[in-house]
Amino acid sequence: MNNSPCCATGAITAGRTSRVRRISRRWRTLVFAPLAALVLTACQPPPAAVEPVRAVRTWVVGTVPAQPQLEFAAEVRARVESRLGFRVPGKLVERSAQVGQTVRAGQNLAGLDPQDLKLGQEAARAALASAQAQLDVAESEFKRFVTLRDQGFISGAELERREAGVKSARAAVEQARAQLNVQANQSGYAALLADASGVITAVEAEPGMVVAAGAPVLRLAHDGPRDAWFSVPEDRVAAVRALQGRTGKLTVRLWGADTRTWPATVREVAAAADPATRTFLVKADLGKAPVSLGQTAAVVVPGPPVAQALLLPLTALLEQGDKSQVWVLDRTSMTVQLRAVQPLAPVGNQIAIAGGLQPGETIVTAGVHTLSPGQKVTLYVEPKP
Repeated sequence: MNNSPCCATGAITAGRTSRVRRISRRWRTLVFAPLAALVLTACQPPPAAVEPVRAVRTWVVGTVPAQPQLEFAAEVRARVESRLGFRVPGKLVERSAQVGQTVRAGQNLAGLDPQDLKLGQEAARAALASAQAQLDVAESEFKRFVTLRDQGFISGAELERREAGVKSARAAVEQARAQLNVQANQSGYAALLADASGVITAVEAEPGMVVAAGAPVLRLAHDGPRDAWFSVPEDRVAAVRALQGRTGKLTVRLWGADTRTWPATVREVAAAADPATRTFLVKADLGKAPVSLGQTAAVVVPGPPVAQALLLPLTALLEQGDKSQVWVLDRTSMTVQLRAVQPLAPVGNQIAIAGGLQPGETIVTAGVHTLSPGQKVTLYVEPKP
């Protein structure tokens, strides 16, 4: 046995090294094992999301006699609406009328600077006075020449020339008087008067502007009959034009608290389409309906009656490309499937269907854009108050 100090020191060192290695392996196990488990967990795919069971509103399909209807938004307008302007050019110095103001016939609405018009009237009055003086001189001379002709000092031809001069002077007086009347009217045109009772609906010029003769300054809606103005697409204008002049064929429902309906009559259909919207303007006589200017209304145009039709809410239709589809509910499996349908025409807030469904089937009427084929659903229950 070797009991030298060097051997003892080597043994101690070897023992320490062995313990350090065991401790190092133990720490690696404690530190890296959780990290490895975490990495392996992160690499695994996430669990598939459970598709939610949606609550849906439903509708049971049934056949009923239907009257297809087309509904258009309309605006209440006056039968006669004038754009008022001055007959003479000038600078606008005052405007007493405001939008929405009720005015009476003959009321002063606006005025031009009358200074130049008054000067023109004074010039015409002076021209009349000059022409009248010339006529007085010509008539006095004519009387003297008549005496001279009677005494034989002048010939008849000379007297005729003098008589022609009197007639010319008299015509000049008439011309000057007419010109004075014109200038007097021009001075009166400096005031813009309402030609009828009504309501101011628009202001198109402000004080300080120089306006040309005939340029619109105000817009006046005359008191009297009221029309509903609405636009229809090209494929519906023939049906609307067929109703023209037939009393009460349209139905008007005013927007607001008043839910009553009123009959209306197609009075006028535009001959050409609007160049921007490609729609045709229709004017319907509202008769005695209690309407206000600018009020919004819904005009219902009837279509040809359908003996038996399947009616669905408009919200049930799912438009994809050129196809109209609905979600049909299988009450056994409580799943939904898409089915193509053939819509005919709207009937109020519903639409008539030509085919694709059978009476008694259940369809989804709300949330049609959130469903997928085969998805499980449940019936929506209204919460209790």
